[in-house]
Amino acid sequence: MIKMTLFISACLLLLVQLAAARAAGFEKDVFPTSGGELAITFIGHGTLMFEFAGRVIHVDPVGSLADYKTLPKADLILVTHEHGDHLDPGAIALLRKDKTDIVLTERAAGKLAGGTIMKNGDSITRSGILIEAAPAYNIVHLRSQGNPYHPRGQGNGYILNFGNKRVYVAGDTENTPEMKALKNIDIAFLPMNLPYTMTPEMAADAARAFRPKVLYPYHYGSTDPGELTELLKDQPEVEVRIRQMR
Repeated sequence: MIKMTLFISACLLLLVQLAAARAAGFEKDVFPTSGGELAITFIGHGTLMFEFAGRVIHVDPVGSLADYKTLPKADLILVTHEHGDHLDPGAIALLRKDKTDIVLTERAAGKLAGGTIMKNGDSITRSGILIEAAPAYNIVHLRSQGNPYHPRGQGNGYILNFGNKRVYVAGDTENTPEMKALKNIDIAFLPMNLPYTMTPEMAADAARAFRPKVLYPYHYGSTDPGELTELLKDQPEVEVRIRQMR
C-alpha cells in the first residue's frame, strides 16, 4: 500500500512538472527507455531540462531564457562551462533544493560553490544518473592567433545514461576527434553558433562519424539549422529534429 501511494505521488508530481513546462510554452519531446519515459524540454540556446524516473535535470540554466520560479526544482544541474550564457548563479539558486547535485567544470566552480568538478574523461553517478564528461573545445575558431574561443580541457560535454538511452549534450565545441569517436549515442545535441562552435558542415561531419539516432542542432544562433538537415539527407539512420534553440 505504501509503495502504491509513493508511485501515485511520483506520477502526480511528474504530471505537475509536465504541465508547468507546457504552460511556459516550451517544446517537449518524450522518448521511451528501459527505465521509463525520458521527457526533454527545449528551453533555448544551450539550455535544456530532462525529466526521468521522477528526477529533474537542468543543463546550463540561464534566467534570461526562462522564469525558473515556474519550472520544476532540480535534482541535478549540469554546467558545461563558465561563460555567462551557460552559467547563471541566479538561475541555479532558484532551482536548488537542499539535496540538489551540481556537476560542473573546474573553471565554473570558481564562480559557483558547492558542486562536483568533472574533468574530461571522468565518469560519476549523481541522482541515479551515470554521467560521462567529454571534451568540448575549439580547433578552428579562434578569438585571436593561439586563443580559441573554448580552450581544450576547460569545458565539458556530458553523456547522460537514462535507462538504455545515452544522451550526449556537447556543450560549446567543434567536431573534435573525441566527439567523432563516441559510441552508442541515441540522442545528441550539437551546437552551431558561429563563430564560437560548429558550422553545419562540422556538425554533419561529426554526425556521420558517431551516428546518433536522433540529432538536435542546438545553441545555433543565427545559423539556419535546416542546413544540417540538408547535409544529412543521405543519412537516413540519423534523424535530425529541429527545435527552437537559438
